[in-house]
Amino acid sequence: MTGIKFVVREGALQGRLPVRELARACVGTCAQAAAELGALRAGLAMAPAVRVDDGALAAAFLSERHLLIDGRAPVNFAPLSRFWRTADGWVRTHANYPHHRARLLAALGVPDDVAVVEAALAERSALDVEETVYAAGGLAVALRSPEEWAAHPQAAEVAKRPLVERGRLDTAPVRALAPVDASPLLPAAGLRVLDLTRVLAGPVATRTLALLGADVLRVDAPLLPELPDQHADTGFGKRSATLDLATDRQTFEELLAAADVVVTGYRPGALDRFGLSPQALAERRPGVVVAQLSAWGAYGPWRERRGFDSLVQVATGIAALEGSAEKPGALPAQALDHGTGYLLAAAVLRALAEQSYEGGSRFVRLALARTARWLTDETDGTGAGDADGVAYEGPGAWLAETDSALGRLRYARSPVSFEGGPTDWTRPPVPWGTDAARWG
Repeated sequence: MTGIKFVVREGALQGRLPVRELARACVGTCAQAAAELGALRAGLAMAPAVRVDDGALAAAFLSERHLLIDGRAPVNFAPLSRFWRTADGWVRTHANYPHHRARLLAALGVPDDVAVVEAALAERSALDVEETVYAAGGLAVALRSPEEWAAHPQAAEVAKRPLVERGRLDTAPVRALAPVDASPLLPAAGLRVLDLTRVLAGPVATRTLALLGADVLRVDAPLLPELPDQHADTGFGKRSATLDLATDRQTFEELLAAADVVVTGYRPGALDRFGLSPQALAERRPGVVVAQLSAWGAYGPWRERRGFDSLVQVATGIAALEGSAEKPGALPAQALDHGTGYLLAAAVLRALAEQSYEGGSRFVRLALARTARWLTDETDGTGAGDADGVAYEGPGAWLAETDSALGRLRYARSPVSFEGGPTDWTRPPVPWGTDAARWG
């Protein structure tokens, strides 16, 4: 990447894989897209200079671990979300949500007891556990080596796709973006973003758009409450509402009619029955930008499977590379989630810029599994910089505090930085479902 000032701090985001390089590339791309859109809207002759600091990256990519609420640290993984020994290897489960925990236990036919679950899994093969739990609607993934994943049909489908899929949905006319002030420069000011995402990449993307001035309304199903700490970490700059799409379509259609961007983070096709496919949204709201995110991609035999960063690491060989077949490991951060989130925000910003002079409803699509391939096979030393690096001394300089309806919060600032741009969110997170399902 050119035109970006990189501040190198040795020791930040240390891992066997080039996580720091991935973080630099994702955040740098997002900041560059924001600066360019800001320049377009403010009438600047050239885009503001972008700065990417390894310290800011390290803090932001671990934001969920740095969050404190009235001095209390969040619990990021439940007791049944972990690696387990099986009869022939390892499996990782994800049971942070109550409904996923219930499905896991039902699939295994055991009570909610760690020792009992451990004993049951030790008697079964990893692939048997994977298939049985997924068939029950739960989440479990067998540990694979990079070579085993490369031979998997889902990996073959992932490899065919670009890192960021982009397309034009129709011939909607150009939608001119209103001018914005240059200080502070808010590239997304005045734009309305309908946030239909959960854990973690989608909310990171919409949190970033909120930083850049967008009016972000997160909408969740009332019967699927979000984990409170997770919602707090990714809720900066947003409002939060609940809406049952099965019974209140009119309210959703009113929201859509005034939305500029719709971001979805559910399994591919899961929302289509509500008319939320990109094409259906564009037909009702010409000129909209639709951004889609999934774990495994909108293609291949695993396209309908649920997934999270930790599980994608296990399937794609990352856990084996960061550890071994005897003792799997993990990346120093949920880098697939965070990195994909910044790329998704960048893709939305670029789509808005293109739309302002070419027209057309747009869609962008990313998948954690595709980001994993980029990390393992394609990421190089991009942005290493020529200057000597300084030692990373911890996240302190990139943490801030604020009061909120949730209590006193300590949180990580955004790493997206460009000259004249915002340095923090204008509002703290609110409790889940606090707001009305309407635009402010």
